[in-house]
Amino acid sequence: MAFAEDLAPFFDTAEFGTAASYLPLGSVEDPTSINGIFDRAYAEPIDGVAEGVRPVFLCAATDVPNAAHGDTLTIAGSTYKVRGVQPDGTGVVLLVLEAQ
Repeated sequence: MAFAEDLAPFFDTAEFGTAASYLPLGSVEDPTSINGIFDRAYAEPIDGVAEGVRPVFLCAATDVPNAAHGDTLTIAGSTYKVRGVQPDGTGVVLLVLEAQ
């Protein structure tokens, strides 16, 4: 069950949040502007393969209620495809991204 708290202050772009344009796969509508926390952290290699970065975007689940693989996020002029959707049960979701 999600908290009833307003999550907007956690993703405020005046602090440490990042603005993104979100477009669901197959949508014919204009992208939606959402705020979240973008990170490109180092990703450890698995079985000695694929060392690199793992871009992720943490945001309010209500901003992306039907997030799915193949959706698109544009952040600071770079485009990413959603490759993983990890809700945490508190009203926040981590979108695992792949650079395009």
